[in-house]
Amino acid sequence: MAFSRKWKLAACVPLAMAVLAGCGSDPKGAGDPGGAPGTGSGDKPPEPFTMTIYAAGVKPEEFDSRFRGALEKKFPHIKFDYQTSDKGNSITEKVARGEVPDIIRTDTPTMKSGYLDLQLGYDLRELVAKHKYDLNRFVSAFIQDNIDTGQTGALYGLPVPPYFPAVLYYNKDLFDKFGVPYPRDGMSWDEVYDLAVKMSRTDGGKVYRGFSSSLIALLRDNPYSLPILDPEKDGLADQTKWKAIFDNFKRFHQIPNNAVESTFALENAVFTKGQSAMYLGQHSIYFVVPPEVNWDIVSVPTLAGAPKLMGQRSPAYWSITQQSKHKDEAFQVIMEMLSDEVQMQDSRNGIPTTLVKKEIRDALGKAHPIYSTKNMKALTLYEPTTPTPKRGKDKASVPGSLQETIIWQSFVKTAQGQADVNSVLREADERLKQELEKDKNK
Repeated sequence: MAFSRKWKLAACVPLAMAVLAGCGSDPKGAGDPGGAPGTGSGDKPPEPFTMTIYAAGVKPEEFDSRFRGALEKKFPHIKFDYQTSDKGNSITEKVARGEVPDIIRTDTPTMKSGYLDLQLGYDLRELVAKHKYDLNRFVSAFIQDNIDTGQTGALYGLPVPPYFPAVLYYNKDLFDKFGVPYPRDGMSWDEVYDLAVKMSRTDGGKVYRGFSSSLIALLRDNPYSLPILDPEKDGLADQTKWKAIFDNFKRFHQIPNNAVESTFALENAVFTKGQSAMYLGQHSIYFVVPPEVNWDIVSVPTLAGAPKLMGQRSPAYWSITQQSKHKDEAFQVIMEMLSDEVQMQDSRNGIPTTLVKKEIRDALGKAHPIYSTKNMKALTLYEPTTPTPKRGKDKASVPGSLQETIIWQSFVKTAQGQADVNSVLREADERLKQELEKDKNK
């Protein structure tokens, strides 16, 4: 069956990457780039030039704090022109003006529309081989996800932190208030359900929910790594598995005083307001819990019959544009931004690494004023799940954001008792088919 084939593919990734990477790597895992161009003995000083790096949605302050210092030290002859998606500067607008960057930050949801469809795609495999760059230093699922998304066998990017692991937050003060033991790492969803029953209550006129969630993380980053849109046929993917997912989470909202909110934003805010004992969400440096909420985290719960892996939103990728006149230098710049040293600093600041190196993983949050007090080992108890299967290259498709909206609206409808699970899944299947027809008729 398809699920078994996916596991076989994942098992082959390390071997495939080893062949692709060639032999040898330096202690940083970056191969031997030979230093900055033209710095060998007897060489002329390298000619100065400007390299443009574009990352939509990433503020200049973040780029500067994470990367600029290391890059300017390593490549003093390069001036780094960092650009982001402020008004009038989407990547589509920039390409239309002929302003193509050398390096671009891509991601899985927008790789097609924001990179490949703009004729920017450049296969990194030749440079990987040239620099003997060891791809096995990365989490294999992240490399495979990039290859699968491109659908040509090419490698269009290397994974840059952060990625966003699924995690279970809990409010320590509420558990203390009601005398219930805290959640722990390695729990099943059945065990979390039992806790939610105990913690869903009213007290002093206030309603406290036992469980809330980021509905997108709950559904999109599901325990089966199950896609929403079927990769091969038109409509919803494996409805039997979607029924298992809906049934598992629907029961939480049938507990008295634990009704799901009608919108994603309202549901997502319950925990940060101190009104929920537990919250299934994502670890992210961009997710801020107010200081008045005394929280900690444990590993994402496991579902019976599903792999014991961590659901996650995949990372972004550093990609090179085919129009760049400095591809080799751009690859060396990417190697530096993904070096052990840079990723160690990221990890210490609470940004989950894309590397498999244990000491970098174990350093997660150690230098952060808040994360250093939390159970950050919860994020590495399980390996990231395998990539969700992608829609066939020549098939009609539905934008990922719309797929997510359809599936969470369907879940809210059944969780609020408006329809049974089978009915809302049939409706989701029909909505996806309607959207596919629109795409076919463009």
